[in-house]
Amino acid sequence: MARRRRGRIGNALAVLAGARGDILEVAPGARPRFVALGGVLLSTGGLAVLSAAFAVHMAVGAVWPVAMLVGLFWGLVIVNLDRMLLVGMAHDASFKRNLLMAVPRVGLALVLGIVISTPLTLQIFHKEIDTEIVALQAEQSDAYKKSLDSDARFAGLPDLRDRVADEQAIVASGGDGDTTLLPLTASMTAAQQVYDQALATQQDLQNKAQCELNGTCGTGKPGTGEAYVQARAAADGQAAVVASAKSDLDAATAALSSAQARSAQQAASGLETDQAELARLTADQTKLQQAFDATNADNTGILIRLQALGRLSDTNSTLGFAHFMLSLLFICIELLPVFMKTLLNFSPSTAYDKLAEIRDDGDISIETMQQQTRREVERAQQELLILAEKERVDRQKEAVLARRRARLQLAAERQALPPEVRTQAAVEDDEPIRKPWDTGPIFEAAKNVVRSLRPRATDRVDAAS
Repeated sequence: MARRRRGRIGNALAVLAGARGDILEVAPGARPRFVALGGVLLSTGGLAVLSAAFAVHMAVGAVWPVAMLVGLFWGLVIVNLDRMLLVGMAHDASFKRNLLMAVPRVGLALVLGIVISTPLTLQIFHKEIDTEIVALQAEQSDAYKKSLDSDARFAGLPDLRDRVADEQAIVASGGDGDTTLLPLTASMTAAQQVYDQALATQQDLQNKAQCELNGTCGTGKPGTGEAYVQARAAADGQAAVVASAKSDLDAATAALSSAQARSAQQAASGLETDQAELARLTADQTKLQQAFDATNADNTGILIRLQALGRLSDTNSTLGFAHFMLSLLFICIELLPVFMKTLLNFSPSTAYDKLAEIRDDGDISIETMQQQTRREVERAQQELLILAEKERVDRQKEAVLARRRARLQLAAERQALPPEVRTQAAVEDDEPIRKPWDTGPIFEAAKNVVRSLRPRATDRVDAAS
């Protein structure tokens, strides 16, 4: 039982490889070759099933049962294409014809091999690819963030942030942080320096006057002498300078305070508007970035995997070599049936090839004989129909001539009768008296003959059959 089952499986594989069962029964030695080719076709179909299943699962995220169904359909398509490539290459020892047949088939098989090998290679290196995808997604996120920063909608966002920070600093310092008030600040500082200098000069002059009064310096004579009076006058004169410097300092301080108050008020009024605009633009930018990050995180399809695999192959020579060898392996498996069939075509003709050629020639001869026989039978049938039609026309002509002779004889007999008898006979026969030159009966007989010569519907059906 098991042997019979193996035989049926082998026959199915041989037929899959393009073998003819009737010839294999006569030449069983060719069976192992076709069984092997059928096994190779099933192998390529199995790889195609896995490849398509992985591709559908990675590309659209389909569940595995659905992915396997799609893979089975793709595997059947690949097996059918490979079988077409094999069946179309009949045995021929001519190098040129084999080359012309093999080149397009090898090209098609090469394309199929690349298509089949790509998803399988991606699945084999999926761990390394997943790690590289994380890096690619981070780079894409950073690139998108930079593109948002340079976007016209958010081009003024850095300046707006700086303006809000400046306004907050101005409000917090009461207007002291406003850089536009630097001239007023410089003026107040200069006035403060002048005032301090005048006050120091006044203090020095007062000390000299007191020292002159005590006699501890200057002339060394105590009392309100001329030296003391001059020193006191100088100190009193400096008091006016101090008062003027103090007035200038108060004016500069008042101007600076007023400007700071106005600056703080303006910064406070503009801060609310700028903060609202900053919050809106920041929210829009954050929303776009989050939407991109969500889409970017879900981007794990074939395209980014191919990109990751390509970058890994460029940066890691070991992985690149392994990638190349795996792809070459799968491509060779897909090309194997066509290569084997091409090599077999260059080998001497086997018994199977000779029997197939004999059977094909025999089929052509039989079909040629059958066509010739059908043409001869049709020709004979047409000749029989023509003879039968001629006989029928001759019989109708004889009948017409017999009727004409009878009528002419009857007319001659009536002409020999007396007139009254001839008239009475015509009335009794209810037939009009015709003159010898009356051609009406002849025309009627001719019409009947023509109608009889036309092919009837039954005759046409018989001739067609």
